[in-house]
Amino acid sequence: MSAPINRRPGGITPGASRLGSEAPRVRVASILAQAARAYSARPPIEDITMPTGFDPAAVALFETIIEAAFLVANADGHFDDEERGRFQAIVTGACQNLVHEKQIEALLADLGEMLAEDGLEKRISMVARTIARTEHQREVLRVAASMAHASGGVSAHEHGVLEQLARGFKLDVAAVDEALAQAAEPVNV
Repeated sequence: MSAPINRRPGGITPGASRLGSEAPRVRVASILAQAARAYSARPPIEDITMPTGFDPAAVALFETIIEAAFLVANADGHFDDEERGRFQAIVTGACQNLVHEKQIEALLADLGEMLAEDGLEKRISMVARTIARTEHQREVLRVAASMAHASGGVSAHEHGVLEQLARGFKLDVAAVDEALAQAAEPVNV
């Protein structure tokens, strides 16, 4: 099993570089894909001290985005093998195959244990307290909404989790509608 996920409120404050106005406009990978790069650089042994490109803040962001999608997938209290397979396919694709399937499986095991121990409400609260930057909050909602769409439509339970996340982020309900609209687009994660 992987190391436990560290959930300190307000603990994620990664700095993002800003391009100047003279920089050419290019399509930037999603925040999830960028965080996946850091997650995939995570050393396999926690005590490694050599430089690895490992960014703990980006890893925490990645884990939190994945947890939000996981919570939506578990909104109805069920997470069967079909849903798990769909979830893993979405995450792997969104991460541009940078994160190994075994890493995702270990993360899912950790998330399942935390959900069973803490319950849905507390885990939603932890996700909401962990993400401070508005653009990251919106990305969390977008990826979680993508998971909701993947199950053949957004259920009332899934919509409720998205609304709870938005309230925890102090975003209005329009942010949920925007995330759902973006998730419905063909290239949505």
